[in-house]
Amino acid sequence: MGVVMGNDGLEQRATARVVLIAAAAALGGFLFGFDTAVINGAVDAVRAGFGLGAGQIGLAVSCALLGSALGAWYAGPLADRFGRVRTMQVAALLLAAAALGSGLVTGMWDLVLWRMVGGIGVGVASVIAPTYIAEVSPAHVRGRLGSLQQLAIVLGIFVALLSDAWLAGSAGGAANRLWLGLEAWRWMFLVAVVPALVYGAVVLGVPESPRHLVARARLPEAREVLRQVLDLRDEAALDRKLVEIEHSLKMEYRPRLADLRGPRFGLLPVVWIGILLSVFQQFVGINVIFYYSSTLWHSVGFSEADSFTITVATSIVNVLVTLVAIALVDKVGRKPLLVVGSAGMALTLALMAWCFSQASGSGAALALPAPWGPVALVAANAYVVFFGVSWGPMVWVLLGEMFPNRIRAIALAVAAAAQWLANFVITSTFPALAELGLAFAYGLYAAFALISLVFVVYAVRETKGMELEEMRD
Repeated sequence: MGVVMGNDGLEQRATARVVLIAAAAALGGFLFGFDTAVINGAVDAVRAGFGLGAGQIGLAVSCALLGSALGAWYAGPLADRFGRVRTMQVAALLLAAAALGSGLVTGMWDLVLWRMVGGIGVGVASVIAPTYIAEVSPAHVRGRLGSLQQLAIVLGIFVALLSDAWLAGSAGGAANRLWLGLEAWRWMFLVAVVPALVYGAVVLGVPESPRHLVARARLPEAREVLRQVLDLRDEAALDRKLVEIEHSLKMEYRPRLADLRGPRFGLLPVVWIGILLSVFQQFVGINVIFYYSSTLWHSVGFSEADSFTITVATSIVNVLVTLVAIALVDKVGRKPLLVVGSAGMALTLALMAWCFSQASGSGAALALPAPWGPVALVAANAYVVFFGVSWGPMVWVLLGEMFPNRIRAIALAVAAAAQWLANFVITSTFPALAELGLAFAYGLYAAFALISLVFVVYAVRETKGMELEEMRD
């Protein structure tokens, strides 16, 4: 599939096998997207069925993100101790259990419990998949293979929203009963059992990360995996690669939080950059679109069926632009795409804020007069385009590759935990912000997009084409 000379002087090929291995690992991203977005179609039915207020429904939607932060925090140490593959299998089991439990809840608090269990699985998958993909990928295609994680996430979001729309349509509404006497919103959760079990089965067939194997002194196995994924036939070249990995890892001990300490505010500069990349990815408000969009469009005058259709269409746009990002990441680079994305999001979010400032009424009676409804729809989809081609995939690519080998797993865990906490803040506060005014909410997200532009220009380093062994603190 292509041969290049790596910066280490080794001839490396992007084999079909490594593409399949990366795609299998990225299925965790599919579950990540599915599990976090599936609540979109159930929000109104759950709120009405359990009689929840704005703060309560915000908690019910966002509680999974607290679990995700917990899962992301412990994923690194688990992966370093038990291996990347075993940790992915644990994530699959947690997600399957959570899907079943969420579909059979009897009240708000057991929904919160099962959503948190699923969130832990999502958090683990969100850390391990990009780490694993980065560690098995040749440098010249690592960006594209790393972007498979984001492609899988947006496909998961699309399938979740499509299944929500189909189930609600089949029942005549999300709150209506469908099969086995269960409401359609319950089936929205239950169907997630299937992809979780598929993911668990698929990752049984992928090899362990060569860098983890070297760290655990399992050199013969590491040699064989490198032979497979890089298609290296020269034994001397394999020996050089193993020595290089050993030198970069310096794994006489397991990475600890103490290894992340640095001179600036207690952490290494690269760790702060990873944390801020994660925070800004969420503070621009993208998950408001994917968690609340059906409710949002319904609230401004669209029917429930039309609101589902709009939401599915937006997720299709997200998938298509992610494919564009995959084509560009190793040609254009990470930083230029982030710059374009931040500028575009700031403009489109500001336009959305202006549109909603023209709304009349409040609460369920809120309405957007002509022509502001269609303009808001166009702005929302343009915003998704700018996010999908930049901050969506680029952050995951960077988090998987930007840290030095010796701290990669634990640094990524910290950055991913920060991402989930930021996601929780945005998701849990949106219902209350929406009651204050949608113009205020989207104006706030526009301000964060503008700040993210300044951050990228001055703080983010380009990593295109660099070997993992070249990353520095």
